Parts: sequence; C-alpha cells; structure tokens
Amino acid sequence: MKYLKKQIQSSRQASNSKIPIRLNILFFVVFLLFAALVAQLAYLQIIHGASFQSEVDRTDRTVIQGSVPRGMIYDSKGRVMVGNQANSAIAYTKSMDVKTSDMVKVAQRLSNYITVDTSKLTERDLADYYLSDTKRLEKVMNSLSNAATHNSNSDKISDTAIYKLAVAKVMKADHSYSKKVKQQAAIYKTINGAYQLSTVFIKNSDVSSKEVAEVSEHLEDLPGVNIGTDWERAYPNGDSMSSIIGSVSSEKQGLPEDQINSLLAEGYSRNDRVGTSYLEQEYEGILKGTKSQTEVTVGSNNKVLKSNQIYAGSKGDDLKLTVDSDYQAKVEAALKTQFSAAVAAGDASYSDGAYAVAMNPKTGAVLALAGVYNDPKTGKTTDDALGTINRTFVMGSSVKGATVLGAMMDGVISPTNNVQSDDAIYLPSTPVKKSVYPVGTFSSMNAVTALEVSSNIYMMRLALKEGNADYIANSYIHMDDDIFTKLRGYFNQFGLGVKTGIDIPGELSGYEGSTLNESGLLKVGSALDLSYGNYDAYTLIQMAQYVSTIANGGYRMKPYLVESVESSDNNGNANKSVTNTSPTVLNRVGFTSSELAVVKQGFYNVVHGSNAWGTAHTLKDISPSVSGKTGTAQSFYSDGDSLTSTITSSFVGYAPSSDPEIAVAIVFPNLSESATAHYNLNMAQEMIQDYFGSTDSSDTTSD
Repeated sequence: MKYLKKQIQSSRQASNSKIPIRLNILFFVVFLLFAALVAQLAYLQIIHGASFQSEVDRTDRTVIQGSVPRGMIYDSKGRVMVGNQANSAIAYTKSMDVKTSDMVKVAQRLSNYITVDTSKLTERDLADYYLSDTKRLEKVMNSLSNAATHNSNSDKISDTAIYKLAVAKVMKADHSYSKKVKQQAAIYKTINGAYQLSTVFIKNSDVSSKEVAEVSEHLEDLPGVNIGTDWERAYPNGDSMSSIIGSVSSEKQGLPEDQINSLLAEGYSRNDRVGTSYLEQEYEGILKGTKSQTEVTVGSNNKVLKSNQIYAGSKGDDLKLTVDSDYQAKVEAALKTQFSAAVAAGDASYSDGAYAVAMNPKTGAVLALAGVYNDPKTGKTTDDALGTINRTFVMGSSVKGATVLGAMMDGVISPTNNVQSDDAIYLPSTPVKKSVYPVGTFSSMNAVTALEVSSNIYMMRLALKEGNADYIANSYIHMDDDIFTKLRGYFNQFGLGVKTGIDIPGELSGYEGSTLNESGLLKVGSALDLSYGNYDAYTLIQMAQYVSTIANGGYRMKPYLVESVESSDNNGNANKSVTNTSPTVLNRVGFTSSELAVVKQGFYNVVHGSNAWGTAHTLKDISPSVSGKTGTAQSFYSDGDSLTSTITSSFVGYAPSSDPEIAVAIVFPNLSESATAHYNLNMAQEMIQDYFGSTDSSDTTSD
C-alpha cells in the first residue's frame, strides 16, 4: 500500500514538472513574436518613417486645359465673315473620386432647373441610367440565370459581360420612361462620359436667364456644376461662301473619327471643336488658339486641394480674306438671278448649276468665288462656291487664246504670218468639223479674226500643223504621236489641266480624255477637238488663272484667298499682322510681247469688233472696256437611263482692257441646245459693273 501511494505521488510530481516547461516554451515563442513585431515597427518607423509619412502627404499635380475662342475670319475690308458668339452654358467638371450615385444625384437635382435635348437618347442610354441605381442593378443581376453568367467550364464570366447582359435585359423589358426621367438620363449621360478632371457642357445653347439664375442659386447642392461661357461660330453673311469657309465640329461631335489619333497626339481633347473642312480645316493650326492651363493639386485621398491658373490661354489668330463681302454678295446674287432666269426660260432643265470666279490678274488674289449647284431631278439648288475648284467642265472656245499662243510658241504661225484657210475639215466616217457659222462664210482669216468670230476650223488647222499632218479631205490623217502632249503642254503653261495651287483643299487638276482608240490608234479627231476646247475638262479657277496670265502679260499667278493672318485679343480687337500672303509667280509663259498682242487684240475684238459673227458685242458699251472670249461646248446630261445632248456656255475676260484690274471666268453647264439667252455675258456684265461701281476707273482704248 505504501508502495502504491509512493508511485502515485511520484507520477503527480512528474506531471506537475512538465506544465511549467510547456508554459515556458509558449511564453518564449510569444516573446519572440512580440520582439519581432517591435523590431519590425521600429524598422518601419525609424528607418522608413519619413518615406511613409511623405506617401501619406503625397499630392499629384495635374494640368487641366481650357478652351479659348476660335480665330475669326474677315473680308478684305475688315468686316466679319465668320465670328464667335458667346453663349451662357451649364458646365460640369468631373472630380477624381466621384461615384455613380453622386452623378445620379446631380442629374436628378439639375433636371429641376434646366431642360436639355433628349432627342438623341438611345435605348442603351436609358438602360445605363436605369442601372445606375445600385438596387436596380443588383436586382437585375440576380435575375440573370447561372447558365448566362457562367461559361461552359462553370467559370463566372467578366463583370463587363454580365453588365451587358443586364443592359440587354432592361432594354428587352421595354420600360416606359417619363419626360423627367429622360431629362435626367440625358444629363447623366453627359457627365458620366466626362474624363476625370475634365469639363463638359451639359447645356451650351439656348440657356435661358432663368436657368442660369436657378442653377447659380443651387450650386452648393450641385457638386461639379458651374456656370460658364461657351463659343459657337456665327455667320453674319448667312450661307455666303459657306462651302469654301467650311465647318467646325460641335462639342458633342468632338474630333473627327478619321483624324482622332493624330489630333490626340497633338494635344487635343476628344470633345474639342476642330475645323472639319476647307478653310476652317486648312487653317486649323492658326484658328484654334492656345488653350488655357490650370494646375490642379490632388491629395492622396483624390480630393482637389487647390487650383491655380498658370496660363490664361490665347484666342486663335484671325484670317483676313482677299474677298470683299459686299462684292461677293453681289456676285452670288447675280449668279442666282441668271440661273433662275435660265430655269424660268426652260433652258436649265438638265443643268447642274452655274459658277463664277473673279480674280486680280496681277496678284492672284481671289475677288469672288460663287457657285450654284442644281439637282435636275428635284430642282433644288444649294450654295456651291467650292465647285469652282472641284468640278470640271469642257469649256469650249474660251480656251482658244491658249491655242493661238501655243501655236505661235511652237512656230507654226507668227504675229506677222498667221493667215489660214477656213475650209471645213472632213475626216472619214466623221461628221464635218466646222465652226458655228455656215461652211464657206470665210475663205481664210488671220488669228485676230479667228478669235473674234471663234473659228473652230482655224484652231484645228493649227493643231494639224503642230502635229505635222498632211491634210487631205476625207482621208485618214497621220499626226505625230505626241500631239496631245504638245497641245496639253502649252495649255498647262497657262494653268489649264493642272492645279492652280489655291490655298483651299480639295482642288482638282482637271480631266484629260483618252489619246488612243480601242484599236490603239491615235484619236486624231479628238486631238482636233482638243484644239478648240471641246475635249478636256478644266476647273473654273483654272480658267480664271489662264485668262489672268494673258491679262497680266504672261505670268501664271498662284490664286490665294487668305490675304493675311492677324492676331487679336479675346474681344476681337485687332493687334498686329502675323503673316501676309505675297503674290507668287508659278511660271512665265514663253511667248513674246508681239505674240501676246495678237491674242489681246483678238480678245478686244470679241467684244468691240465689227464682224457680224463676233460673239460678245453685248459687252461693248461697258465702261471700263472689256476684253474676253466666249465658249460653247457640246455636253451631255445622263439621268441613268438616257443621254440628252446639251451645251456648256462659258466666258473669260478682263477689264480694263489696257491695264486689267479684274479677270473673270464664268460657266453655265448643260443648258438646253435651244437656249438663245447669253447668261454667260449677262453674268460677266454684272460682275464687271459691280466691281467698278464704286471706282472712277475707265478705259476705252483697244489693245
């Protein structure tokens, strides 16, 4: 018994001795962990404390750019052709920490004070607004089947994909939205689409004074909303030259899709306004100005701490054009009047418009560009001043001045030896090639008379000589293979068939007819047609450049529409000239003064001559005197099913005859073959009289 007690006592002692050892081990481990924690805290606080503190205090500085007024466009007298109209605007600046729920609240509150356009809201926009409510979103998400939200491997699809399913379900449900909700959705769409720290306009047109007052009164309840000013293009002269001036994108349209990457690389924002066509696009870099810059300091909590404007921005520079807006308006009105007269007389049933250009022949400065485009099927007309540079027409006899001078430069005739037979040209299996007057009217004539009476035969015989052809009536004619190249080469020197270089994008170079037939043989008959302007097609600005080259003594001047670039302040007050356009000589045509005198005398006689077959005698009483050349070309109108024969009527000229100050070019395409009225000459008369209406210039001498 004593032994048993002794064993139990010994066992208890052993057990009691083990407990402190375990506790000691546990305490020791806890001590080590605690020591490691203290060491780590000491390491972080003592060694890296400063860096962590700086991270807590870290701020980011971001530069925000603001829009500035676009440069204006003035006429040659300093009158505004394109200006800027300041409008009150309701704007929203998106902060960095804004939540969807915050934007929804702003949209709901703001809808109580303003009315916005909802016509462009899509079903997707409405669905996005519907799901901006987190409870609705959660409800719709939960209603989606497991099969829809998981793939074949039972893995959940992306949140974006699931949201698309939710949107599709809402759209399918065809909810009925009140006008109020649509207003809220439109506002939400605008502010939700803004980038962080960027400003968008919620409403920037037709903002009433009441809307401004109410929004201003409640700005504290509308975080991010502010009252500002926006600019839009204003056109005091209406649609005048609208196709030449071009257009500017709206804030909603932003950057054009086909230029977005390059423009973003240049520092534009996606919703910036930019010139999208013609002068507005060509001079975008000048007109856009320099954006304002505001430095915004953002704390580590994404709160804006302060903002400081570091650059106020600079309004875009202005363009001063060579066009006098009053004269431009008169040319446009006269062109519309003449075309309307043609319509009323039944002469324009197939015509696709009318075009006119006025230019300073000595400098190349464009004085007026006007165009009327007509749709023969609907009879609807639109402004198409751009058609003067991007439409081509077969001009007819008005190009004959270049034909005669080309022949003299080629040496086949000379100022003192230029008489030719005026017998009609007969080719095998081809209608007789003759002039408008009856065959046999003239037996022969010189170059001056040929221009006065507009002899096609004379021009064709020049081409035969230049092509080294031996003409025998009713026999096939062999001409040099380079006859087309030769004739066109001379025409090109005057600007016919080549780009003029005008400072407007989209200019065409013209159209050249084929030189070989289906059998690969030279089209001799077409070469003859080319000589009197009835084959290749040219733009009207080329015709103006061509006649200016004759008027100024042989210098092909580069046409230009922008006279200068000028700086001004934000109120439009002129400051100084930045650049001025200097007249540019593209080439000097290689004729002599005596050769030019022949053609200028012919052009003078076209108007002032006594021959009964003269083509522009109705202009002879204009003061100052006019010299020029008419043209009539065969043309065709196609409605897709049939082809109707028509005529294209043109005129080129200059005044005063002895010292030209203005050159004009006019074309009325696809008139009725039975038309007897001289719309081209009527237009020329009005253009020249209107131009000199306010001057004392006069000239009655012959050249």
